[in-house]
Amino acid sequence: MVIPLGIVIGFGCALAGYVLHGGNPVVLWQPTEMLTIFGLSIGATISSNNSRTIKLMMHDLSAVFKGSKVNKVFLLDVLALMFELLNKIRKDGLMALEADIEEPENSEIFKKYPAVLDNHHLVEFLTDYLRMMLGGSLNLVQLEGLMEQELEEFVKTEHLAVHAVDNMAQGLPAFGIVAAVMGVVQTMGSIGLPPAELGKLIGAALVGTFLGILFSYAVVAPMAAAMGQRGELEIKSLFAVKAILLASLNG
Repeated sequence: MVIPLGIVIGFGCALAGYVLHGGNPVVLWQPTEMLTIFGLSIGATISSNNSRTIKLMMHDLSAVFKGSKVNKVFLLDVLALMFELLNKIRKDGLMALEADIEEPENSEIFKKYPAVLDNHHLVEFLTDYLRMMLGGSLNLVQLEGLMEQELEEFVKTEHLAVHAVDNMAQGLPAFGIVAAVMGVVQTMGSIGLPPAELGKLIGAALVGTFLGILFSYAVVAPMAAAMGQRGELEIKSLFAVKAILLASLNG
């Protein structure tokens, strides 16, 4: 709940400062400006990314708002799981892990760590390479090369969603200016109105610039940063599994 709390604090302080300065908060409610800004932003995001990136972006955004499951407890569980698996190999041999690898959801070892079992990326990565070790067809160098390639691809995939959201944040101020210019054009077409009416139109146009900058730096950019941090934590857990497996193979 860190992201929603930060948004509430930021918006609350900005609005409070405006009100304390004598401003009317009702003036800031401009649905047409929001429609223009967010419509352009969403349209640009869709046109500049493929469906895979958009799905990944939506998934990561929802995960950020729910809170990251990759925390200190999770990482300790990963280490404990690896210890139990390697201890079983040491006592009973690699073949003893065959049932655990093929059906981790039914494994007594994996079931001790439900948070890890719920992380499909990590479980697939771990079981795939344990299965390769069990097959014995690859040596240490080949196995390490495959791991590095898979992790590199995983890092690139994680960064796709972060870059997409970051690009959205960078574009919002510009789209706010577009909305403001459109408001000014409308105002110029209504130049014969009384000064009070013209003031309202100009104020509404300026709100577009305000909203674009506000949502860019107070909402979307922090979400991109939070997505990046969450991805880094998940990547670290995979690198830990890689290091432990390679160390085990190396004696």
